[in-house]
Amino acid sequence: MLILAVLLWFFDDVPEAVIWAVVATAFGGATLAGLATAGGMVVHDVDEVRVPLGTWFSVGHYEFEVALVLDRLSVPFAVFGTGLVGLVGAFSQRYLHREARFARFFLLLSVLGAGVVLVVLAGSLDLIFMGWELVGLSSALLVAFFDHRPAPVRHGLRAFITYRLCDAGLLSAVVWLHHTAGTSAFVDVSGQWASIDVTHVPVVTAGLFILLATLGKSAQVPLGGWLPRAMEGPTTSSAIFYGALSIHLGPYLLLRSATLLEASPWVAGAVFTIGLLTALHGTVVGRVQSDIKSALAYASMTQVGVIFMEIALGLRFLALVHVVGHASYRSLQILRSPSLLHDQHNMERAVGSALPHPGGHLERLVPRALQPWLYRLALERGYLDAVLVHFVVAPFARLARLLDRLERAWLSAFAGPPEGPRAQAVETSQDIEASS
Repeated sequence: MLILAVLLWFFDDVPEAVIWAVVATAFGGATLAGLATAGGMVVHDVDEVRVPLGTWFSVGHYEFEVALVLDRLSVPFAVFGTGLVGLVGAFSQRYLHREARFARFFLLLSVLGAGVVLVVLAGSLDLIFMGWELVGLSSALLVAFFDHRPAPVRHGLRAFITYRLCDAGLLSAVVWLHHTAGTSAFVDVSGQWASIDVTHVPVVTAGLFILLATLGKSAQVPLGGWLPRAMEGPTTSSAIFYGALSIHLGPYLLLRSATLLEASPWVAGAVFTIGLLTALHGTVVGRVQSDIKSALAYASMTQVGVIFMEIALGLRFLALVHVVGHASYRSLQILRSPSLLHDQHNMERAVGSALPHPGGHLERLVPRALQPWLYRLALERGYLDAVLVHFVVAPFARLARLLDRLERAWLSAFAGPPEGPRAQAVETSQDIEASS
């Protein structure tokens, strides 16, 4: 990531071959290093390796220690994560050939890869937060990649706002753990892989904070509306972010914090309920989508909801296998989607009519009288967006406009009414408020 950023900063026209060579070397080498590490741990029968990198800073009794943890959870995530980034990069080399933003895409892809590796190898929740933010920023920028159209920019902003609101949960968990336990480092307390020591931690509060962080990143109910809209980005970024890596960081965080779920049935119940509602929502809504990328987005949402349920039930290794399998399968599906549509259009032109679509089978289990209601509910995406707009966004917007008017009144009382261009700007903003 740093090498590519330096090249793009000092040179205006870096050849595509050079950009791809840097990315391929970085992630290919990372994948081989992960495989070698996994093989060495198996041969020497080692369950965990800690790599201390020193102390970043210390204030009083608080020290920010930078350390990496290699265990049975982090190493598989790191291997398939770097491998998928390299695979998508190889696909993107041809898919985005001669694209004006070719270098920008690969820089954001590198930021994503670095963020994912930092999250999965982090030895503390502090370090996870840093990688978490890198992934969130690169995700939002890739949603808005085609910024010559208004829709991608709007959807990228929505994804960024959702991330920021939920990331407050992760930050709160970090602060809460330092306040109650004195550290957010992962220790070997679970018997399977390193996790949080819950001896002196109010587990319900910490667990709910972490659950809030996972809701946004993994597109769980009721905050999953950004996921189908994120498909406005390039197909390759959709595959790597919203089918493979970004959406599965929520389950990874829950797996890493599994001791909180074991210590509190309330937190485990909340995770299970969220996963169940998301799985049902994704299944129902995904069946009425008219474009393949939105259908795959809701399919991903459904599977991640099932993974949440597995984690809540304590099926950790099943959830880990499910994550790796689903991420690989869904990534390949999304990469295949453009050519699949092309092939289907060719077949339809060859036969002279639209290809028949087999009818659904789950819908037959619903009474006929309820089928129109269920169909409308699916078309409206469960009305979740409408509820959020009317009960969350609209009150917040009204509060912001009220504070703006109070600020203007306060400034006018001290500085007098605006004059000239400033007055015209104020009148224009007031007209916009009145029309809205």
